[in-house]
Amino acid sequence: MQKMYVDFLTEEGYRPEIDSDGDVQFKAEGRTYFINVVEDDPTYFRVVLANIWPIESEDERVQCLVAVDYSNAKAKVTKSYLVKDNIWVGIETFIPEAEDFKKIFKRCMSALNNGVTHFVSKMKEQQGN
Repeated sequence: MQKMYVDFLTEEGYRPEIDSDGDVQFKAEGRTYFINVVEDDPTYFRVVLANIWPIESEDERVQCLVAVDYSNAKAKVTKSYLVKDNIWVGIETFIPEAEDFKKIFKRCMSALNNGVTHFVSKMKEQQGN
């Protein structure tokens, strides 16, 4: 699975690396994403943009929950959620064959970034920016 993801990302012009968890990490437009490698479930595909918004107070945590809810309602396929004191946005889906991720990768990246945009816009709205 790692090799399949690494080979594809390399062909697409990314510079993928294997992270300490065994996932495939890559950068795009200044952001660091990872594809979760789940060897025992090859038709499960998950790409994540971690740590998009650090939560610095309890008031901000409440705002983040509102923004996560908003993003999850507005954005197709993406899932925004809290991990410790930060916000992550990801795409999770099942595909017929492991290699089929190649057919949906660009749309997944677009949808993921759309989810981020919805989250960030709601946060800025709440903070008066």
